[in-house]
Amino acid sequence: MKRVLSVILCIAVLFTLSITYAEGTDTENKPKIVVLATGGTIAGVGEAGKTAGYKPGSLSAEELLAAVPQLANIAEIEAIQVCNVNSDDITAEVWLTLANTINEMAQDPDIKGFVITHGTDTMEETAYFLNLTVKTDKPVVLTGSMRPATSISADGPMNLYESVTVAASDYAVGKGVLIVFSDRIYAARTAAKTSTYSVMALAAGETGSIGIVRDELVYLYEDPSRKHTTDSEFDISGLTTLPKVSILYFSVDADPDLLRFAAEHSDGLVIAGAGAGEFSEKWIEIIRNLSIPVVISSRIDDGVITRDNLLCANTVAANNLSPQKAAILLRLALTKGTMSLEQLEELYLQY
Repeated sequence: MKRVLSVILCIAVLFTLSITYAEGTDTENKPKIVVLATGGTIAGVGEAGKTAGYKPGSLSAEELLAAVPQLANIAEIEAIQVCNVNSDDITAEVWLTLANTINEMAQDPDIKGFVITHGTDTMEETAYFLNLTVKTDKPVVLTGSMRPATSISADGPMNLYESVTVAASDYAVGKGVLIVFSDRIYAARTAAKTSTYSVMALAAGETGSIGIVRDELVYLYEDPSRKHTTDSEFDISGLTTLPKVSILYFSVDADPDLLRFAAEHSDGLVIAGAGAGEFSEKWIEIIRNLSIPVVISSRIDDGVITRDNLLCANTVAANNLSPQKAAILLRLALTKGTMSLEQLEELYLQY
């Protein structure tokens, strides 16, 4: 009997200790990460098993998080549903909401970082806009997926898990806005979507990724060198919309009337030129006489455009920014009022 009582007592003590340990683990301070959901494929729902024909933006932020219970091992999560749309329906107003929300919430010392779930089609644009407008060194990470939540081997849960891991990491502090996708970490300025179907659809051209994620380990190897976040001069706190900038894609026999129309209905233009930002004599004649800012980019994925490449003296080289990112920088530049050609050139060299 005494031996039985001793065993029972030991079991009771061990049980008590296990409860105490579990309680200590549950209440252990974890970094707080705010997840801002905007929709996209990661929140998409369709026919079970299929990767196409789904409806983006069908799941709520809470449903996305519930699918990855392991997130509780990494961080305390607060979810905010900003919108729930296909990323082709993202607007400047959504950008401003995201930036202002992050700038306000970043003042809370308990918040470690932010994750934004987003469709991949325009993810690089949202990331670059936030890279120029958020005013915090705290990690801001965008992620999404190429397969809807109802597909076989959906990639959203792993991308979300890795993004929270990066947002909670001290290594990501001060690195500007990042994109985490398929184990890789990209700087917002250089990230671009490069495939219509691959789960490795995000890449960064000539510059490549700046780090990788393996399980709960974050490895960052490069620092983005261009100005961003707290070093950026752009202030959007009082804005409700952005100036209008149109992108014109040049090709053989591209209609000059489209260029004229866009110039009449825009505050600035970006030309996605052929090769090193080139276009026809008909376009040159029109652009030379425009009074609005015109930035020259290229329809080519990689490479740089310099001042010497320009066909018109009244234009600005986009450096190696894609047309869509060159347009974002021009929209923000226009919020500062009238700028000289030299001032615009300097912005494209700095950002």
